[in-house]
Amino acid sequence: MNTALRNPSSLIHEIQLEKVGDWNLFKFSESLQLRMERLLEKKKADQLTLDEITELEAIGELDRIFTHINAMLAAQNAN
Repeated sequence: MNTALRNPSSLIHEIQLEKVGDWNLFKFSESLQLRMERLLEKKKADQLTLDEITELEAIGELDRIFTHINAMLAAQNAN
């Protein structure tokens, strides 16, 4: 993923639905998860390019959306 990503929707092909116990949860593909981890390591080392900053922001936004949706699903399934 070397192109700058401005919108989380550009990552739609990296979304998976995974069965965890009795629940189906939204998850990143393995390749996107690894990419996010690499970008976070580069961020800690203060070595991100401007394109990588934009890419990490898009991935982070998608991560926040998934976390929220998965929490809503968990709450709904707990009732």
